[in-house]
Amino acid sequence: MGDDRTKQSTQVGGRSPKDTFITVYGRKPVLEALDDGALRVDKVVVAEGLRGEPVQAILAAARDRGVTVQRASAHRVKVLAGNGRHDQGVLADVVAPRMAPVAEFLDGLAPGAPSAVLVLDRLTNPANVGMILRSATAAGLDGVLLPRRGLPAIDPLVVKASAGVAFRAPVLRSGTVEEGCSALADAGFALFGLDASGSSLMDADLPPRVALVLGNETDGLTDSVRPLLDGLLAIPMHGGVESLGVASAGAVAAFELSRRRHP
Repeated sequence: MGDDRTKQSTQVGGRSPKDTFITVYGRKPVLEALDDGALRVDKVVVAEGLRGEPVQAILAAARDRGVTVQRASAHRVKVLAGNGRHDQGVLADVVAPRMAPVAEFLDGLAPGAPSAVLVLDRLTNPANVGMILRSATAAGLDGVLLPRRGLPAIDPLVVKASAGVAFRAPVLRSGTVEEGCSALADAGFALFGLDASGSSLMDADLPPRVALVLGNETDGLTDSVRPLLDGLLAIPMHGGVESLGVASAGAVAAFELSRRRHP
């Protein structure tokens, strides 16, 4: 199995599989992915000895679409799924066409071209990640930086919260949020953290390349990210409301960036 994933990552330009595929697990999510003709499913992995009508439906759907099915030990499936309780002995690797390492994304930007992205700084709730991916995609942003470490994996919970949009969202990958922020800064992005103590996002004079950083649900922006920022911006609050949840704040920020791009 490990060799198979290594071969596949070579076929997609040497990327890590985690920068290429969204792995869904569980019988219903896998069958839904196979039934969605708009999705390209790279392969399905089924635990050895797994039987029953739902599994037969998955095998039939994979056969109809010409998707490779591999058998592996139940333990191996759990390891690949990254989830010890809910994989139900089956997973699928779905190609995410707009997912890319942040360095690859930046290399593809034309010199001086404007760009707007969101950065997620150690969010913990998969539902928030999914909803932000949906909002950013709907707003037409160029990317959402989801570090591989410090955030929930893009799993069925994230996919469900995004209403399926996660598969085609412009996801940018880095090892850590700090590495991603540094790469963006080196490419000429101004980094602003969303924080209640900042000046108004709506009135800010933003440069052509901008990244807005959304902090953790409880603690906000982390101490290791704050020194990398060029400033703090806030969403103005009225009616005695102190703040928005991070998913709502992400939606407001995404569409404010979109409004500026398409006035």
